[in-house]
Amino acid sequence: MKQEFNSLYFVGAGGIGMAALERYFLALGKRVAGYDRTPSDLTRALESEGVHIDFDDDPELIPPYCRDPKTTLVVYTPAVPQSHRGLQWFNANGFEVVKRAKVLGVVTENSKGLCFAGTHGKTTTSSMAAHIMEVSGTGSNAFLGGVLRNYGSNFLLSATSPYSVIEADEFDRSFHHLTPYVAVVTSTDADHLDIYGNYENYLESFAHFTSLIRPDGYLIVHTGLDLKPRTQEGVTTYTYSRDEGDFHATHIVKGDGTITFDMVTPWETIEGISLGVPVDINIENAIASMAACRLAGVEPEAMKQAMASFMGPKRRFEFWLKEADKVVIDDYAHHPDEIKASINSVRDLYQGRKISVIFQPHLYSRTRDLCDGFAQALSLADELILLPIYPARELPIEGVTSQLILDKVTCPVKSIYTKEMLISSLHTLNFEVCLTVGAGDIVNLLPEICSEIKKQRK
Repeated sequence: MKQEFNSLYFVGAGGIGMAALERYFLALGKRVAGYDRTPSDLTRALESEGVHIDFDDDPELIPPYCRDPKTTLVVYTPAVPQSHRGLQWFNANGFEVVKRAKVLGVVTENSKGLCFAGTHGKTTTSSMAAHIMEVSGTGSNAFLGGVLRNYGSNFLLSATSPYSVIEADEFDRSFHHLTPYVAVVTSTDADHLDIYGNYENYLESFAHFTSLIRPDGYLIVHTGLDLKPRTQEGVTTYTYSRDEGDFHATHIVKGDGTITFDMVTPWETIEGISLGVPVDINIENAIASMAACRLAGVEPEAMKQAMASFMGPKRRFEFWLKEADKVVIDDYAHHPDEIKASINSVRDLYQGRKISVIFQPHLYSRTRDLCDGFAQALSLADELILLPIYPARELPIEGVTSQLILDKVTCPVKSIYTKEMLISSLHTLNFEVCLTVGAGDIVNLLPEICSEIKKQRK
């Protein structure tokens, strides 16, 4: 990757992972532009910060300062098809065109990277770690997969810290470009089988990731995983979970909307940790993030302060409405285990209340491969509304629709709505606790959902 460039063009500029890099290069004084398919809150935020973004792939729209291959680096995400006209123009005109993952690897290779990988949990754990590093004064350059509500950004900058905090994405083997100082593996449940072909290849990808840890580094791995880590000589391995392992919780106390616990480490017990986002899964997430930060030298009191003030990333168990009789929660969950954990967390918080789940499946291939798991998880709801599959980067697969899931769900009330049908029917739906889940554009429905529910309270 060329080092002497003064402008960058991002193909897929509105992706959350791309946004962190765009903000990083803006902070370095580079000129940044890009393309995305549709405007969003994130693209509007990036534009306000100085990124030029077009929403048509016509090469003529590429700004003049990004048209010289000697001074411009082009970064793309695998979610963008090779038929993209702008990408084809860059390739045909001698530009260096690299994947986002490679750029992230180069940017962070000379830092001590705290890298969080896993089928699920990586956004929350990496976000917690970034917040801990910030609150402690240690700081980091943090490249995250969610916008932190504490900062309104998915990128944190430090000009002096030797550390980076990175959400290590397994999609398209992106995390193989990293060189972790501390690697955390939260989970290895089958996913992205359209990329990997089978579960064995998926596990092998994580094993290769662990082989990239620096010889003076650390691996923190959740207990009970199928993963067989492969580490270099000199790497120290620790285990963690909620209830067992080198790092685990004790004296968990829940009540009145709060969760506190003590954390056992190989060196001490840290007492009286309080969660700013008090849901059960965050006990385990907090243990993983605090373990990594403890290995980076952060003191216990700073970690406790950070955990209590952590507001979480957007779309990770985010409250949109929280009233005595009506609640709306949004969660990015798009894997059966994530959905199960999310519904159970809602049930734990609102015992005895009707739990209505609106789920938008993400990807035809994931729906096909994990249909049984989705049905089992969604059957935990009292009421289920399924939306059509959000295709993202995929073309339709014959016979794969949301009906595959619906047919196997066992909860008493279940149906399929288009987004338009849902909005027009909101006045007839009597939600008590509504949980919206999915990695697509379901979040765009939340303003109208909340507005209608508020009307019902009058």
